Amino acid sequence: MPFRFLYTGIRVKNMDESLRFYTEVLGMIAVEPLEEVGPTKGKVVTLKSPGSEQLLELNAYDEASRFCAPYENGEDLDHLAFEVEDLPGTVDRLRRMGLEVTVEPYSIDGWGEACVKDPNGIWIELLEK
Repeated sequence: MPFRFLYTGIRVKNMDESLRFYTEVLGMIAVEPLEEVGPTKGKVVTLKSPGSEQLLELNAYDEASRFCAPYENGEDLDHLAFEVEDLPGTVDRLRRMGLEVTVEPYSIDGWGEACVKDPNGIWIELLEK
């Protein structure tokens, strides 16, 4: 059977803060509810953006979990990309919400692009066609 990519799972420092960011700021919805996972001693929730089939799994582990490790501020994951309709307006709105804009809007190969950071330090790439 060929491999079929299903989702991206990221480790977060604070589940409540991260869940708020991805749902309230980026507009994602939970497709699988937040739940505690006994075998991993952690919490997990699966999200997706309306109109997208891509899934994002947020994972937070208790200190007693064998999966818990010192957090490296997003260094193991390069970035997550989200398409937006009004890049300059979106960047302005996120800046007013207090997010750090790490790359101001610019154009490359017909795409507008900018970056902000999530609460965990992971770069969020914003793209406009």
